[in-house]
Amino acid sequence: MLAVGGALTIGTATALINPKGEIGEGELERPPLGRSLVQIAIGLVVVIWAAVSLFN
Repeated sequence: MLAVGGALTIGTATALINPKGEIGEGELERPPLGRSLVQIAIGLVVVIWAAVSLFN
């Protein structure tokens, strides 16, 4: 779960910071900010929960 939460957090943050270079038809220029922030928050909760469970 630690890896899944970390991947969700880092992957979503990377998509926000470094958007795609070339945009195809029907694609968004950037990911939606609200949804991305929710995914980052969920990922952080999972990472913290897994880390506490691991070291407890």
